[in-house]
Order: sequence, then structure tokens, then C-alpha cells
Amino acid sequence: MQDVTKWEGYADWRNRAAVKGRHGGMLAASFVLAVEILENLAFLANASNLVKYLTDFMHFPVSRAASEVTAFMGTAFLLALLGGFLSDAFFSTYIIFLISAFIEFLGLILLTVQACRPSLMPPPCKSSPTSPCEAVDGSKAAILFVGLYLAALGIGGIKGSLPSHGAEQFDESSPKGRKQRSTFFNYFVFCLSSGALVAVTFVVWLEDNVGWEWGFGVSTISIFLSILVFLSGSSFYKNKIPRGSPLTTILKVLLAASIMGCSSKSSSNAVVSSSVSSSSHVVREDQTEEGEKRNSQPLTNSLRCLNRAVEGKPVHRLLECSVQQVEDVKIVLKMLPIFGCTIMLNCCLAQLSTFSIHQAASMNRKIGNLEVPAASLPIFPVVFMMILAPMYDHLIIPFARRVTKTEMGISHLQRIGVGLVLSIVSMAVAALVELKRERVATEAGFPDPKQTLPITFLWISLQYLFLGSADLFTLAGLLEFFFTEAPPSMRSLATSLSWASLAMGYYLSSAMVVIVNSVTGSGGRTPWLGENLSINRYRLDLFYWLICVLSVVNFLHYLFWAMRYKYRSTGARS
Repeated sequence: MQDVTKWEGYADWRNRAAVKGRHGGMLAASFVLAVEILENLAFLANASNLVKYLTDFMHFPVSRAASEVTAFMGTAFLLALLGGFLSDAFFSTYIIFLISAFIEFLGLILLTVQACRPSLMPPPCKSSPTSPCEAVDGSKAAILFVGLYLAALGIGGIKGSLPSHGAEQFDESSPKGRKQRSTFFNYFVFCLSSGALVAVTFVVWLEDNVGWEWGFGVSTISIFLSILVFLSGSSFYKNKIPRGSPLTTILKVLLAASIMGCSSKSSSNAVVSSSVSSSSHVVREDQTEEGEKRNSQPLTNSLRCLNRAVEGKPVHRLLECSVQQVEDVKIVLKMLPIFGCTIMLNCCLAQLSTFSIHQAASMNRKIGNLEVPAASLPIFPVVFMMILAPMYDHLIIPFARRVTKTEMGISHLQRIGVGLVLSIVSMAVAALVELKRERVATEAGFPDPKQTLPITFLWISLQYLFLGSADLFTLAGLLEFFFTEAPPSMRSLATSLSWASLAMGYYLSSAMVVIVNSVTGSGGRTPWLGENLSINRYRLDLFYWLICVLSVVNFLHYLFWAMRYKYRSTGARS
């Protein structure tokens, strides 16, 4: 009879034990990569052009439309934390993806139906200047926002479950499996960019030239196809069995340590077996010799106040903790500063869909006889990411491995650091390009705001090049860093921090715009930021320089934490 080796802690889609050689591997992960193309196409097909829909068809003022889009995207990315939490605590990533994709599908159906039916939209604007357009309200507004936020809920669940589901398909106990997992994250970003490429070109063209019902329709079909593709790979997946709420473990350790009292006298050499906690419900998925050593590991010196959670008699049996639980919580807390340092980079990325679009809108966007829509400008970072991702995986990483003689070649934190540096350069380039644009506007004698300046929008591609490269290095690095370093029982939640950082970056960008305009526009002065840059009264270049300086400070802050971080697997410094 053939010997069958099972994956400990994993099950197949029928909840039977997953078997090595039959479940997992690159074939299973390839279904996830295909799904990501379709999923991101459905998301960005609308998000990249949603301001135009809300202003032209729902008759929102530009300022409100921009804030609604920011709230929609920020909410979608923040809800990734909910998707990650549910994947770790109660359901598998397999189940959470299917539920989330179906919820997004329902939201997109609502939006498609509304776009198809004039009776569900506000009345057309009247030609009389004394009769302003009526913004959507009542039940029609309810349909719009229910559709949008059902889609946001689904997007969040997908973002919180899909990357970790793909990464879980590999055998992390072998060097080959770890290298394949690294390749997966690189190509995950490549596939994300592939979906975005179709979204900001073909689908945006459909929305602008054929109708928004077609744009929403393509998104609806795309997310439906993603469900079918995902289900077609069901027999190949290995799905991690949920281990209970990771937040419960974190809160229990923090509460137990607080009650016992944080003391510098905690013994750094105490060795407490994980079996000391009769109520411990953390079950390690790596029940190997290495896993047994980790379950009886000594308490570390870092964050020593948490060691009090396992020293002495607990005040209540519900607060009994194991050494493994304490060390897991330490890992999570040590990753949080890295998460915080990436928010500023995502604030830079937010400029791609805001002021960079405004810059290009005032410039000549023609290439031959073709005029490029402003909403399609994100094609530049998308194309750069698609080119760089394979180059990074097949050229840069193998070369770095030969030079450094290490398995990773370039560590996760080094990769994130490169992304932070590139974001600084991008903001400096953006400021210089804006100065050039202002000079051209001055020489043109301040033309009519509706006319374009005699300067090609291709200058904008420089800042897109650096920001696209920064996004590639940082997003793939963050996803792999959080997944690899997080305790197995918290991986989906930790990986979701990558998307939460993006949401916080969007919110920070919106807050900075309000603060900068309030400060620079006080006393009757012209604020730095405005909607139409052609009139040349604003100082967008100074805003870019401000972000550049803040990014430099943020990078120094990042270096402080990254140089002190020790990787969980090796104990080596970054």
C-alpha cells in the first residue's frame, strides 16, 4: 500500500486531511494568481474612474465625489483586516474568499442595474444655469451606497484571504518551497497589475465612450469568472484549519502581563513548556522536531514585560498563557512599527490618483492622433510593475543570492526600504516636473483653464516610474514579510496589514490636503492646492516637497526599527 504523507494542520475542500503531492504546490497557487487578475480587474475598473461617475451621473460636487471615493477605497482596504481575522479564527481562507466574492458580486449587480435604468438615477441636468443639477438622494442614493459598500465588503474579504491562501500552498519546511513562495508573491503583484492594466485601459474606455452600465457589467462578469476559476482549483488546494481567534490570544497575553505587573526583574532565561497551560488552545501546524523545540523555547529578552504572563500563578485559569503564545504576541508587536512606517509611502501612492491626474489633465495628452484619458494614466506604474516583477524574480534575486550567499538574497526589510527610498525620489521628481509645468504655463501667458498647456503629459511618467517601482518593492515585500514572520495562527490577519497600510495612506493624504489648505489659505491667501492647475495660482510643487521631506523623516524612522528587527526564522538582523 502506498505511503501517504499528510499536511499537518491542513484539510482539503471536503474537510479531509490534505495529502502531500496531491494538495498544494505551484499548480494550486496558479489558480490563485489567475483569480487575482480577474478580482483586481473588477475592483479597479470602477475605482479608477469612480469620481467621474459620481460627478457626471450622480451629480455630486467634485469635492464630495473625491471624498466618497476615498472613503470607499479606504473602507475596502481596511475591511481586509476583517477578512484576515475571520480566515484565521473561524473559517478557512477558501471559505472567506468564496463568501467575499459573492458579496462583491451582489454589490456590482446593484450598481449595474442602477446604471442601466434611468429611473434609478437622478434626473438629467437642466440647461438653465439657474437650475443646478440635483444630486442623487433618497432610495436612489441608497441603491448606490448599498452597492458600493457591498462591493467594498467583498473586496476587503478577498484582499484579506486570497494572498495568504496562495502562500499557504507551499512547503515552508524546504528551501524549494520557500523560494516558490517568494516567487508567488512577486507574481501576485504581477497579476494584480495585469488586472489593473485591463481596468484602466479597456474598461475605462468603455465607461467613457459606451456607457457605465458596460463598465459595471464587465466588473460583474469578471468577479463571477473569478469565482468559477477559484472553484476549479478546489481539488488542488490545501486549506489551513482555523486555530481560534488570534485577537483573543493577543488580548489574553497583554491582560495577563498587565495584571501580573510589568517588571524588569523578569527572568530572561526561564524555560517554560507550552504544556504548562492546560487551557492553551494554540495547536502548532508544524508538529516536527523543529516545532517541538519551538514549543519549549526559552522566553526571549525582547519586550520582557510580557514574560510576566507566564511567570507565577495566573489570577484566573482563563488568563493562563503558554510561552509560545507570549512569543507569538511579541512577534506581532515587533512587526507593528514596520507597518506604521509604510503608511507614508502609501500616502505618496495616493497622489497617483489625485494630483498627478490633475497635473496631466492640464497638459497635452495626445500621442499622435490618440488622446489618452486622464483616468488611464495609472497605466504607467502598472506597466512598470509588470516589467519589473519578472525581472526582480528571475534576474535580481538570483544575482543577490549568489552575492550574499543567503536563501533570500534581499531580505524583506531591505526590499521595503528600497521602496521607501524610491517613494522619496518620486516625490522629488514630481515637484521638479510641477515646476517645469508651471514655467510652461507662465510662458504661455496663463491660457484659458479649459485649454491644455503646450507640454506633453509624458513628463508625468517619470514620477509614475518611481512610484510604480516603489509599490512593487514595498507591496510584495510587505505581503511576504507579514506572512513569513507572523505566527501561523495569525498569518491572514497579519498579511492584511499590507492593505490596511494602503487605506491609512489614503486617509493620511486626504487629511494632509485639508490641513495644508487650511494653513496656507488662511488670511485670504491662495492655498497651495486647487482643482484646476492651469491657472497657475497654486503651489503643488511645495506640497510635493513637503511630502518628500516627511518621507525622508519616515525613512529614518524605518531604519531605526528595521536595523533592530530579528527575523523569527533565523534570528538574524535585517
